Amino acid sequence: MFVIPNLILNLILSMNYKSFSLFFVVLFMSFTNLPSKTNSIKTSIKTETTAVSKNVSVYNQLDANSFVLPSFDCFNLALDGFHLLKEKGLVQKNVLTLVDFSLSSNMKRLWVIDLDRNMILFNTLVAHGRNTGEEFAAQFSNQAESFKSSIGFYATGEIYDGKHGLSLKLDGLEKGLNDKARERAVVVHGADYVSESFIKQNKRLGRSQGCPAIPVEMNAKIINVIKNKSCLFIYHPSATHEIISRLTA
Repeated sequence: MFVIPNLILNLILSMNYKSFSLFFVVLFMSFTNLPSKTNSIKTSIKTETTAVSKNVSVYNQLDANSFVLPSFDCFNLALDGFHLLKEKGLVQKNVLTLVDFSLSSNMKRLWVIDLDRNMILFNTLVAHGRNTGEEFAAQFSNQAESFKSSIGFYATGEIYDGKHGLSLKLDGLEKGLNDKARERAVVVHGADYVSESFIKQNKRLGRSQGCPAIPVEMNAKIINVIKNKSCLFIYHPSATHEIISRLTA
């Protein structure tokens, strides 16, 4: 039952017929023009569905270039994040690097994708931190000296020559997840423990101190493509909600 407040009721009683008619029309229009929560939800769902459909189209048209495709779940989240970061000006190049830490470290779980040509350029092994897990990555941290990998979105920085040779600095873009990357010296670099021969000898890939280390022979090729403000995304399904919420905060 709709109840008219006393103040409005007294105002109505003091009006003449014409004034009352005009007041009623304005009052009716104000109620009918209120935003509909249902319509807002429908619009949101439609927008999200459209975005997923676009990502599906891009994914289906990817030139695998003889490599195995990344999972759609990883790619979908990565592409959404890439577009958001590109709009904010935090990344500039149309190059997307995916690291899928849901996969065994014995698998090639890093992809570099040229989004202009819609082509996979590289697909290779990549290490996780020694305290993140054995064969599989399971625990992540943003803390110094944790020797764990950090998940989420990064912007690639500048090249330097360090103790591992040619290396690439990273800027973590998600507060609390990876924003201490520079402080922790989490970088892309080559390592001899990231190789098929190491896997054969140890039943698993070697591990880093938290860096996404890659094979020595791939190091310069990949770094020179992804350097200077491209997007690098480290994925794990257990943290999808946290990655999204901190990215859009």
